[in-house]
Amino acid sequence: QRNHRGKPMGKVNCKNMKQDCPVPACPRATLLPGHCCRTCPKGPPEKSPALRFDTFEYFQDKEDDLDKPYNDRSYLSSEGLARDDARTEFVALLTSGPEPWHPTSSAVGKARFTLLRSSLLFSISYERLGRPSRVRFSDPEGNVLFEHPVQKSAAPEDGMLCGMWRTVSKANVQLLRGEQLRVSLITRAQPSGEVHGHILKHRALFAETFGAILTSLDPLHLGAGGMAMLTLSDTENNLHFILMARGLLEPGARESPWVPLRVRILHQGETLREVHANITVEDPDFAEVLSDLSAQELQWLVQGQLRIVAETEGQHARQLAGTITTRRSCDTIQSVLCGADALLPTKTGAVGSAKLALHENGTLEYQVQVVGTASEVVGITLETKPRRKSKRNILFDMTPSYKDGLACGAWQSPSARDAHMLLQNELFLNVATKDWAEGELRGQIISLPYSGLLARYTEMPVALAGQLVSPPVHSGAGGHAWLSLDEHCHLHYEISVAGLGRPSDGTVSAHIHGVAELGEMGARPHQHKRLLKGFYSTEAQGVVKDLDADLLQHLAQGTAFLQVSTKAHPNGEMRGRV
Repeated sequence: QRNHRGKPMGKVNCKNMKQDCPVPACPRATLLPGHCCRTCPKGPPEKSPALRFDTFEYFQDKEDDLDKPYNDRSYLSSEGLARDDARTEFVALLTSGPEPWHPTSSAVGKARFTLLRSSLLFSISYERLGRPSRVRFSDPEGNVLFEHPVQKSAAPEDGMLCGMWRTVSKANVQLLRGEQLRVSLITRAQPSGEVHGHILKHRALFAETFGAILTSLDPLHLGAGGMAMLTLSDTENNLHFILMARGLLEPGARESPWVPLRVRILHQGETLREVHANITVEDPDFAEVLSDLSAQELQWLVQGQLRIVAETEGQHARQLAGTITTRRSCDTIQSVLCGADALLPTKTGAVGSAKLALHENGTLEYQVQVVGTASEVVGITLETKPRRKSKRNILFDMTPSYKDGLACGAWQSPSARDAHMLLQNELFLNVATKDWAEGELRGQIISLPYSGLLARYTEMPVALAGQLVSPPVHSGAGGHAWLSLDEHCHLHYEISVAGLGRPSDGTVSAHIHGVAELGEMGARPHQHKRLLKGFYSTEAQGVVKDLDADLLQHLAQGTAFLQVSTKAHPNGEMRGRV
């Protein structure tokens, strides 16, 4: 099939076919890589076109009707991010037992890990568990490799913890990639670990935009739990999900290797969807696609009003259930708006800086600050990528909440599709001004991975603009930064920039985008300045441990500034007051 431009286009729909596998004739059948069905060691392996868990749809030619006169250089697609070699995603389901101990708790945890260069970032949500004191990583022999003490304030919400294992050794990265690492949550009640699980590389995780933790409805049923990862199709209202569960099956309780499993989606106790499958003790995971969700079902999905129930039938019937919500994570949803990324690029030295939060009831809270525009702001809008040359696609208008340089408020009713696109980095913010009706500033909304800097949860970042440099610089770039002083007077900082040179414009060397420095307002050059560091790509973060007393005083008084300089503007391309 070809579209109106003659490009070939098509759609692939994948289905889980594991329940159609023949029962192997031998007791120790193995699952070969790239196969769906277990086979006996000596027999010829069964060829299968579908890979395990490939239940996500792929679409070619997503941008078929996108005309190019618009500036599109800022767009980072989620597919591009997924293929980023520097980052790999992992997942773990944490339950109590069965090995190496008998289950002692009905608590369940859902852990998500990102290996970013040599750091392992993790966000763990949990239910029926007191606040953990430590997160422990151990090898297959049970040796403790790393322990992360849990800080009281180190999470954006209750029932969740965030952390980071910095500079993971090569040997431990190999264990991680080989799915040999275990993670445990240590509580006061159980110093040896109340819940634990293996860290697995998960194919479907990148696309996850909704999720659920499933706990047992029977309080005496210890050690059971599950988690669901869900996502919408790119263009159709199909909901794909993967369910991982432990403790649904009694080992050795049945003659047959298969156990029938029923999975239901409910709203206020009423069954909306029901699917059946057979699972085995060796392979209790389950993947399925629910097709053509109605507008009402999608609305309930994003508002956190749907429950997922998984149950086995028969003599040893077990039931797990949980509420589906938008994906919970420790990342910060933010955006830097600059002129270079506007649909018709501008160079006014203005900047926009935004921080957003998507709540479990589907409400999107936002704060957008605008600095240094050439004329008054007439519109701030949340948009998708433009679909036509002269047609911006506006999802929500924030303009009524804008006053004195800040738009602050909440969007009460995003759709499930809007929430899905937000979590896939597919939405943009646009600032229109009197002189630039189509937009003076624009920025892609991107989730910044957890960094350990708690200021991101509590404060707005410092906006960095060309207009704030002395004398003002008419730059198309912009940035923002979070800074915080700890009890040892160490300065922790994190800077994000946008619109700085791409290799094509030759103003900045291909790698180093600039240097960041901290200085004192009104000081002569090179007086009371502190070089933070040169940085690569669009982010810089670090700690300064030996700030002098003068700079500390200026930080306390609010008379310090943060400045980013580039090859094109060695005396500063953007600056912000700290």
